[in-house]
Amino acid sequence: MCATRACTPNLWGMVYLDHAATTPMRQCAIDAWVEHAGVLNAGSQHAAGRQANAVLADARERIASALGADPVEVVFTGSGTEANNIGVRGLWSASGGGRVVSTPIEHPAVLEVVKSLGQTEWLPVGRDGVVSDLSALDTPAAVAAVMWANNETGAIQPVREAVSRAGAAGTPVHVDAVQAVGHIPVHFHELGAATLAASAHKFGGPRGTGILLARRSPAPQPVILGGGQERGIRSGTVDVASVAATAAALEEAVAEMGQEQQRVAGLRDAVIAGVKEAVPEVIVAKHEPCLPGHAHFMFPGANADALIMLLDAQGIQVSAGSACASGVLRMSHVLEAMGYSEREAMGALRVTVGRTNTSEDVEKFLAAIPEVVERARAAGAL
Repeated sequence: MCATRACTPNLWGMVYLDHAATTPMRQCAIDAWVEHAGVLNAGSQHAAGRQANAVLADARERIASALGADPVEVVFTGSGTEANNIGVRGLWSASGGGRVVSTPIEHPAVLEVVKSLGQTEWLPVGRDGVVSDLSALDTPAAVAAVMWANNETGAIQPVREAVSRAGAAGTPVHVDAVQAVGHIPVHFHELGAATLAASAHKFGGPRGTGILLARRSPAPQPVILGGGQERGIRSGTVDVASVAATAAALEEAVAEMGQEQQRVAGLRDAVIAGVKEAVPEVIVAKHEPCLPGHAHFMFPGANADALIMLLDAQGIQVSAGSACASGVLRMSHVLEAMGYSEREAMGALRVTVGRTNTSEDVEKFLAAIPEVVERARAAGAL
């Protein structure tokens, strides 16, 4: 296992504060990918296939161990979005369809699926960004979908209580844990959910690899049909090298989690304190418990596009919210559900600190932000 700082890419001199969008690949993941890049199809019966399948089985066991699951429950997908789609739509289909319970702050990978199914009952969310009433889960439903931690605000949701209450009503629960895995402890069996989604590039693995943890029963129905790989839940030839890289990254993320949580949270708290001191009329959307690296700000009257571009011009990378949208800036559905006005929400900025960051990065951001906000507010007034 490699040392984190030694594995950090140069990032071309940038101050990279957008780790919730993606975090640079860990060197151990790069090494694992290179080592296994030559393996062939794990579904083949000949020697080359058996060799690939051995690598695949090893990665499955390591990921299961890291996430408190059985190896057979680990299903590899092409992304966290695909894992979420299979979890929600697959459980809904397995239940025979019907009522869905979810939250209005879900990532689009869940939200859009839920909307497409119809008959949705939304759990209310408070101004702190946390689900405030779980009573809708006490009535049986085809599926419930509740995220572990919000990708914009970092607010950790009452996911354990949600799973428990839904389970008492006989409702299977899908949990979007894309932002949580590799950053806070996740134990699939202790949680009790039917399915759980993760994405490798959020904890230093390769882009294009997702994980769906799926219990034996109720098992989600496949969203696409094909050769029956991955228990028939996700057909398609598995990218063995990327799966091996994912296992290496996850093991390292879990091993260093304790010390990194404390270090990253300290940097995050310094960002929040510095912005509150330097910028007037800032709204900080932070709730405890919260992911260690997330800092979410609203600068009323500012233009978020201007905020991002002005910081980018100084080599500082942040985002307005989810990086998985179409690129068109609009009011965040998360902030809208939390009750913020358009004037407040259109000046939103998400700063996410990660393993590559240092106190010098924080100082550079804090030195730049007062003038950037002033100019972005001027742009917003035009």
